[in-house]
Amino acid sequence: MKPLVVTNPWDTLRRFTSARIALGRVGDSLPTDALLAFGLAHAQARDAVHLPLDQKALQAQLEAAGYPALAVHSAAGDRAAYLRRPDWGRRLNDPSRERLVAAAQNVRAAPDVAFVIGDGLSARAVAAHAVPLVQAVTPKLAEWRIAPIVIAEQARVALGDEVGELLRATQVVVLIGERPGLSSPDSLGVYLTYGPRIGRTDAERNCISNVRPEGLGYAAAAHKLAYLLHAARRLGQTGIALKDESGALPESRTEHLAAPKP
Repeated sequence: MKPLVVTNPWDTLRRFTSARIALGRVGDSLPTDALLAFGLAHAQARDAVHLPLDQKALQAQLEAAGYPALAVHSAAGDRAAYLRRPDWGRRLNDPSRERLVAAAQNVRAAPDVAFVIGDGLSARAVAAHAVPLVQAVTPKLAEWRIAPIVIAEQARVALGDEVGELLRATQVVVLIGERPGLSSPDSLGVYLTYGPRIGRTDAERNCISNVRPEGLGYAAAAHKLAYLLHAARRLGQTGIALKDESGALPESRTEHLAAPKP
């Protein structure tokens, strides 16, 4: 008797990717297990967008690891406002602005770099990957003056421009939850801007995407970010003028990535 589910000849390739390939078919439809898995992934992506950032837990985690931290909030008062008004997520609210001005006044020398951790569209990504990435990259910046790490709620990428400007930082690095995909609800993005100030454009930034064990691992992401930071310092700018020529991380220092799912 002919089997009900017709397998795809590419089935063996599924061991090497989490992409939805070689799902097979039942008549003109997907098999039930593939359809249910798609529904689960869609629900996880939606949940990632709406999951609130546990700011206090993240701040405690950073401070336990030896990183002073400051908590701020964008002008978007809640998640609904954040999703409807992206422009509000790009600016600080008044109390946060005052807090950063005060913090800058207490620092003798302007920092070389400021790290901003923002929830973005996936607080799950931030909770899982932001601190390990900070721990991986800061040893590569041993001689750099690093500002207290800023944790931002309801944040868009451009919020880092205002944060960096207020802290008088030469460069700003924004670690932010990326838009969830149907196989990656916890993907972290990294955005680097030289000379941060309100009004910077995306063409003036460099981006490192999909930071997570199943994507670009922490050591590899830290390797690329440290290269870009040092290169931006020499060049005096980021964005389209700055190319990532860091090369691959030496094999002896690569991370063990999670085994692909069958």
